Amino acid sequence: MPQARLSKTFRFEAAHFLPHVPPDHPCGRLHGHGYQVTIHVQGPVDPRMGWVVDFTCLEQAFAPLRDQLDHTCLNDVVGLENPTSENLALFILHRLQIDGARLVSVTVSETCTCRCTVYAPGGIMNDEL
Repeated sequence: MPQARLSKTFRFEAAHFLPHVPPDHPCGRLHGHGYQVTIHVQGPVDPRMGWVVDFTCLEQAFAPLRDQLDHTCLNDVVGLENPTSENLALFILHRLQIDGARLVSVTVSETCTCRCTVYAPGGIMNDEL
């Protein structure tokens, strides 16, 4: 059965600081970002429906995490005491459940030029399906 990859991007606003950087590092001070999170899933294309999974399912799966993270200080979220982009992406990866598709990776962008992608086990994919 043919496989396909889907990606869906979400946004939320949050503040954070990095507690383990040197005292003069700017990221040690409280500051905020307009985060962009892209979840990447893969699965077989259902011959009847013509899709891997409905994009609405991805929205529903991410909604509780967005509610937990949006307009917060990420350092106050249990499990995000050191909220680097890598740790935030891992936090999301470990909590996201999507029925009907395999979560491949999560990309967190904290600015338009800085992003991090973490991969689920076996998630690093070859360009050809």
